[in-house]
Amino acid sequence: MTKLMRMTTVPVSLQSLIRGQMRYMKLQGFTVWMSSADGTMLRELEQQEGCPHYIVPMTRKLTPLQDLKALWVAYRLLRRLRPDIIHTHTPKAGLIGMLAGWLAGIPIRLHTVAGLPLMEREGVLKQVLIRIEQLTYACSTGIYPNSIALRNYVEKVLYANPQKLKVIGHGSSNGIDSRHFHRTVEMSVQGQTVRNQWNIQLKTFVWIYIGRIVRQKGVDELIQAYVRLANTCPDIRLVLVGPFESDLDPISPDSEQLLKNRGDIIITGFQADVRPYLAMADALVFPSYREGFPNVPMQAACMELPMIVTDINGCNEIVTREVNGLIVPPKDEESLYLAMKRLYEDTDLRQKFSRKSRELMVERFDQQWIWQQWLIEYKRLMVEKRLI
Repeated sequence: MTKLMRMTTVPVSLQSLIRGQMRYMKLQGFTVWMSSADGTMLRELEQQEGCPHYIVPMTRKLTPLQDLKALWVAYRLLRRLRPDIIHTHTPKAGLIGMLAGWLAGIPIRLHTVAGLPLMEREGVLKQVLIRIEQLTYACSTGIYPNSIALRNYVEKVLYANPQKLKVIGHGSSNGIDSRHFHRTVEMSVQGQTVRNQWNIQLKTFVWIYIGRIVRQKGVDELIQAYVRLANTCPDIRLVLVGPFESDLDPISPDSEQLLKNRGDIIITGFQADVRPYLAMADALVFPSYREGFPNVPMQAACMELPMIVTDINGCNEIVTREVNGLIVPPKDEESLYLAMKRLYEDTDLRQKFSRKSRELMVERFDQQWIWQQWLIEYKRLMVEKRLI
């Protein structure tokens, strides 16, 4: 029986980034374990996936002493459990997991690259992050960027061994559960309930953003573009669904002040189920500076929302320009404003994008198909290593 360890830095990534994969592999006959830092809802996570979870005390920041402790804990855990495969996600888990896996002699060491913080760093810090990423790749036996564009970046900028690089399917870490994200009658009713909760009228046009409320997600540009549009179009609202991370990547003081003072910008905080919020919205705007292969635009597309995204990794592989959405340059408030204005004013364009969005997602990124591709890949690697 193949033994598999899945590791992320924090437990929420296991819960959301690769939700369902561990249970799926268990049903295929694998022994599966999960690992991450401590956090809330670990019992719920174990029940969700049907697999035990082990704590490795990782942090999302550069903390050398804590990282050494985490490496030692991970090494001892892997020596005890002896998985055939360790598969990591997120930068810190990649470093700790790949290095510990190499030290412990784990034969198959896989790391999924899903967005790189170093892309938005400068100077000495960027060079440090590059070296850390290169060490992660050196200790791995396989590197899996979750988009074609990200694969090219990892090879050309980070000088990863091209023989180690592979994109599964058309990209994405986990695909999309198109049966779960579906604009049913029931979901439309829940969307109307959310509108009522926030006192949003039926004819009011709702822009929705889902994600962390941080600078690198383009929230500053989004707020400024929205305010410009609202000055001439008062029948609109902006709904921000997600948590603040003021300690890691805060938005600007000007944006914070606008959020405090404007009643037409609604902040819901983190929502475990975003479907009712997608159902209540008229369009998604996702102006991120960097991504691997983001889940939010796929979820919105399956819910038949027209979209505006930035021309970055993943986003420009989910959205086909002028087919199911608009694509704008990152960090460009003017382009974002003009795209929002155009989409708001053009009902026919919104309807065209809506009709095409779900069709493209189901065709290219169905979750069950992505999971099957990972199963095939695991079995192929096991045969190569003569472990089965």
